[in-house]
Amino acid sequence: MNCPLCESESNPFFTNRFRSYQRCRNCLSIFMDSKFWPNQEEEKTRYLEHNNDINDIRYQNFLRPVVEKVLGNQKSTDQALDYGAGPGPVVQFLLEQKGYKIKLYDPFFHNDPENLKQSYDYIILTEVVEHFHSPKKEFQILYNLLNTNGCLYILTHPYDDSIHFEKWYYKNDQTHTFFYTKKAFEWILNHYGFKNLDIQNRIIILRK
Repeated sequence: MNCPLCESESNPFFTNRFRSYQRCRNCLSIFMDSKFWPNQEEEKTRYLEHNNDINDIRYQNFLRPVVEKVLGNQKSTDQALDYGAGPGPVVQFLLEQKGYKIKLYDPFFHNDPENLKQSYDYIILTEVVEHFHSPKKEFQILYNLLNTNGCLYILTHPYDDSIHFEKWYYKNDQTHTFFYTKKAFEWILNHYGFKNLDIQNRIIILRK
């Protein structure tokens, strides 16, 4: 199986009794073998198990660092999209408290194709990109949705070799099918022509 992001060859990386993973030789990403991908019904069921109550303080605090980045970098009048917003759009809830407006798109819970027919000054993806089965296609869509100087604000858990993959909590969610590395985000920067990449722990910002 070639890398779903950069399409380079891969090597077997890890197997347990649940599923197996490959590692890209080029961008060093790790990805689940496609035969283990959940179907749409399984995905939706899993997402509904998440605690996505917009009034849950712990969930708000988990997403607040991304919201703070947006508040520091964007104007309240900017056009914005929460891509993969999920059943409880906490980011929208927190931003609207500060006078910001943000539209929602999610193939399962906010499937409004009209929101993919305009362009945006910024797009937020919190715990979304690791679910992509076709990240190369998805990042092209995201790039095309951005205005010039627009930003992607991504929250995920990048992989590096200090992580013990067998014990890593992040792989245990069956809907997490793709794990990015710093090199993978650099590939995204260069391949699509983003101007700037900023990696701050779990927050990744790409500027068009």
